[in-house]
Amino acid sequence: MANGDSRVKAAGQPGVDLLVVGGGVMGLWTALLAAREGLSVVLIEKRRIGAGASGGVLGALMAHLPDRWNAKKAFQFDALVSLEGEIAALEAETGLSTGYRRSGRLMPLQKPHNRERALGHAQDALSAWRTPERSFAFEVLDAAPVSGWPAVEAMPYGIVHDRLAGRVAPRLLLAALKAALGRMANVTIREGTGLAALDPAAGRAHLDDGTSLAFGTCVLAAGVQTFDLLTPLGPKLARPAGSAVKGQAALLKADLDPALPVIFADGLYIVPHEDGLVAIGSTSENQFVDPHRTDGLLDTLIERARAMAPVLADAPVVERWAGLRPRAVGPDPMVGRHPDHRNVSLMAGGFKVSFGIAHRLARAVLNEIEGGTLDVPPSFTVPAHFDEAGRV
Repeated sequence: MANGDSRVKAAGQPGVDLLVVGGGVMGLWTALLAAREGLSVVLIEKRRIGAGASGGVLGALMAHLPDRWNAKKAFQFDALVSLEGEIAALEAETGLSTGYRRSGRLMPLQKPHNRERALGHAQDALSAWRTPERSFAFEVLDAAPVSGWPAVEAMPYGIVHDRLAGRVAPRLLLAALKAALGRMANVTIREGTGLAALDPAAGRAHLDDGTSLAFGTCVLAAGVQTFDLLTPLGPKLARPAGSAVKGQAALLKADLDPALPVIFADGLYIVPHEDGLVAIGSTSENQFVDPHRTDGLLDTLIERARAMAPVLADAPVVERWAGLRPRAVGPDPMVGRHPDHRNVSLMAGGFKVSFGIAHRLARAVLNEIEGGTLDVPPSFTVPAHFDEAGRV
């Protein structure tokens, strides 16, 4: 390694180039891409891989609307397009399915002005949703491509068929990422081990099993725990850098074509997966008592889904899930180098978009660690979030 590289460990100290804290989708992609570049990597996870929000059931991959195009929307678009190739490479490498499919998205139009707006978005997509090789349609239709999906009553003013969106099975993707890491001699995964304290000045992490580890760079990607891990690192903020938002979702068993598009309407997601599974989600609760218990809010969501798609009317619920999703103060993802500690970087605050953009965020963060620029929208950077939180 070159002199001055932030990955260089203190002289005489055994350790690793990169310590990744967190075994969700953000941490796993960061570890995998770093390991592919030849870095030595240790990934620690306090519980088990996928124990946090990444281990849910929904897996919808949806783009921002194509109107008022900006850097954030362009970044997400590029990430969703490139994810297809990343997934194909991962599946070929491991022989495992991730449940990925660019199945598209249907959005019922329930009011006259919704249709007018959607027609404008269709024009915007002609220029915004394009690559040199491919374009993705945003079509306004009078009827759904498949009868009954959704119910005619749910779409009195037609429906949008978005060809960019897709889905992935969250747990299958995590399993494939873990398997890829397990094949690499320069990677160690330690489940059941959390971070007790971080000493950036010494380049040392103290773990909750009583051991410590020297590192060149530490990437904090521990979901909602990341915000607590940030506190002792400073700076002092007027309000927290992020918060936990509870989400509830369910899996139903139904004999549906897995190629059916995702349905999205007023915060309701209906996501057909493989093996006759359909995911229903998700709530966004800023106040809650038990983060891991489902309740009547999920019952209401399931009933809405059954009304939206009557083919699900008698589909049995095979799993109810609840967990905490990390939302940064911004509320965009919070990624990149900590402004006060050159050897600490963040992969945090993905909230609802992590699965679609984690691979791109990981590449950007690793590029910065290795001396390049952080190629993300300005609102994603750590200083931007600290400014939003208010430095004291």
